[in-house]
Amino acid sequence: MSDLGRTDSLPDNENGHGHGHGHGHGHGHGHGHGHGQGHGHGQGESRGSSGGLLSRVRHAFTPHSHDSADKTDEALESSSRGMRVLAISFAVLTVTAIIQSVVVAFSGSVALLGDTLHNFADALTAVPLAIAFSVGRRMATRRFTYGYGRAEDLAGIVIVLLIAASAALAGYEAVKRLVDPQDMRAVGWVAAAGVVGFVGNEWVARYRIKVGREIGSAALVADGLHARTDGLTSLAVLLGAGGAALGFPLADPIVGLLITVAILFVLRDAAREIYHRLMDAVDPRLVEKAEGIVAGVAGVERVGALRLRWIGHTLRAEVDIVVGHELSLVQAHAVAVEAEHRLIHELPRLRAATVHADPGGPEGTDHHAALVTHR
Repeated sequence: MSDLGRTDSLPDNENGHGHGHGHGHGHGHGHGHGHGQGHGHGQGESRGSSGGLLSRVRHAFTPHSHDSADKTDEALESSSRGMRVLAISFAVLTVTAIIQSVVVAFSGSVALLGDTLHNFADALTAVPLAIAFSVGRRMATRRFTYGYGRAEDLAGIVIVLLIAASAALAGYEAVKRLVDPQDMRAVGWVAAAGVVGFVGNEWVARYRIKVGREIGSAALVADGLHARTDGLTSLAVLLGAGGAALGFPLADPIVGLLITVAILFVLRDAAREIYHRLMDAVDPRLVEKAEGIVAGVAGVERVGALRLRWIGHTLRAEVDIVVGHELSLVQAHAVAVEAEHRLIHELPRLRAATVHADPGGPEGTDHHAALVTHR
């Protein structure tokens, strides 16, 4: 876009420089924010005291640069939280699976064996997500100009496929045991192992889903839903053991089939979540909030098209605004900068914004006449 009031908040370059809004206009007037660093972005928690001192010194000389820098800190902190969740959940699920494998060794429970394998597989889903979070922290380059955040969505596809595989395996085992029922030894221990599997998976599921929603990671939410499916499988082991104890051995495969249906519903939700991210879908309420923020900026006469998209667990925005045609280039640019500034500060998880300013007159003038055939 080449309009007079355009202002971009660009990703950092390959060398990691240029943290500021990066408008590319060389205006250098600081915009007079005058509000310091106390925005609650949380960067103080992830930096040492020397890092905070350097940040304040840098801000004193480049007062406009803190917005993009803080957003970078937020993105890195989100990735760090995601990595921490993956590490803790991997440990919990591995311990859970090891406990269950000990019971499998002396009980001969085929159902518990399948559940144990599920738990090991669920622990391993942390690997593609960890890779995605690591890749997503790389700076944008001239080839990947939006950065590497989409790696999370690719990991989400892998997780959806793993949920589908879990559903298929659970259904297969249930049908197999309907056709060929198996005797179970140490029913009490098998039931206890089922409880351990359910508790471990449900805890991990809640943890992943909670943090995933807080940092805006659809892939982490999908992975949490995957852990929940394995928890349901563990619950099937418990109910099947109860049925065997009551003299009804077919209870286990019947419950297994019901759990397979439940897993398919979870699969649908996870697939829809990832599909929406791949198709650049956002919550309409976010769009309304962004429109309200921009409309409230002094000098904005009307908000035109506004687009939001997720890049990993951060948002980017593009918005057209209409300003008075009598404004000078500098004045129109200042309005666009303030709109961008407000968006970055007030819209959750927004990493960068591009604001395009159009003159609102004079009447009868079409400032985009040259583009009519291209739209």
